[in-house]
Amino acid sequence: MSLRDIVLSIIILVAGLYALRRAWVGVLFWTWISTMNPHRYTWGFLFSAPVAAFAGGIALLGLVFTKERRSPFIGTPVIIFALFVIWMTLSWLMGHDVSGDYFQWNKCIKIYLMIFVTLALLQTKEHIMAFAWILIGSLAVLGAKGGFFTLTTLGNYRVWGPPGSFIEDNNEFALALIMTIPLIYFLQLQVVKKAWRTILSIVMLLCAVSAFGSYSRGALLAIIAMGGMFWWRSPRKGEVAIFILIVAVAMIPMLPEQWWERMDTISEYQTDGSAMGRLNAWGVAWEVASHNLFGGGMSYQYLDYFLLYAKYDHIVRAAHSIYFQILGNHGFIGLFLFLLLWITTYREAGWLMRNARSNPHTLWAAQLGAMAQVSLVGYATGGAFLSLGYFDFPYNIMVLVVLAKKWVTSEGWRNLESGEKY
Repeated sequence: MSLRDIVLSIIILVAGLYALRRAWVGVLFWTWISTMNPHRYTWGFLFSAPVAAFAGGIALLGLVFTKERRSPFIGTPVIIFALFVIWMTLSWLMGHDVSGDYFQWNKCIKIYLMIFVTLALLQTKEHIMAFAWILIGSLAVLGAKGGFFTLTTLGNYRVWGPPGSFIEDNNEFALALIMTIPLIYFLQLQVVKKAWRTILSIVMLLCAVSAFGSYSRGALLAIIAMGGMFWWRSPRKGEVAIFILIVAVAMIPMLPEQWWERMDTISEYQTDGSAMGRLNAWGVAWEVASHNLFGGGMSYQYLDYFLLYAKYDHIVRAAHSIYFQILGNHGFIGLFLFLLLWITTYREAGWLMRNARSNPHTLWAAQLGAMAQVSLVGYATGGAFLSLGYFDFPYNIMVLVVLAKKWVTSEGWRNLESGEKY
């Protein structure tokens, strides 16, 4: 038993007890554990302890006993999300291997259940901002840690995410950080102290360095797309342009030769076995969806399907694409619902940006909408090359957007908030 295990256990127990008194704090507790996975950085008993189950149980108890809850169905994206969850469950039940896919379905349904719990318990601006700080801060801390590691090792080693999490792999971790950068900028717009603004600027820089240090080709494409969108959506285009320039000037000279060699394979996909394997898996996903209304279930990665539909080889591989992952798993209807969810979320974020910016009391919501759009562009671009269709971070961005719109259309217009920045 290490000292780290003991200290973190005390923090978790105290946070859990405090959350029992305030139901909405239970949501923050769960978000911290599920996003940052702090217990995965211990070396003793806590590493494999059911910490996430404990946090989730606390949040569910709060939902049951509190009177301060509402219907979670507070926006079009949430309705579509609910339909997607139902279709995902039907797809699993009608899939290729119901018992074998149970673990993945159970893992996803727990995460999605907590999305609905979050929507039911968070109501005020205080709740929304606290949730944003916990959600974004959890990944920002990991990004800063990875960025520092990349700088101290001169980029000669890859950066990895929390063990046993959705973003354990270097590619997935890089995309999560890329999505986090514009949201850190949103938080920076909410603070008034120069010291905190400086700290958050450094954290954004370290997250970008960490993403480069992952050696992820998909992340490189995502950060280019997000960078352009980030500049376009920012109210301070000069500052953002300088930030992007600093990242480029700081990173390009220090990136080792093996990093450039890996990036060169983007234009040579025909000779890259990994890339051709992805194209092969995408073709199998298309054929599985074409022949099965519900898709393959929670996975289409079965030898039967690859023997039947593969064109390049018969090696079973993951899709490495949110689009083909959902298509192969849940068919064309599942993919339609998945795409519609993110399109409507993007549009709701745009509504915030247009309708909340003229009122000082709702300006924060407009800034959130703008940066949420940037983050979603990063997810849409980088996700084309990663199997992160069930990753909870973008779903939590959807939560932030619909909660902010709900607040703006009710309390926001009445000027019930002080409008002071956090």
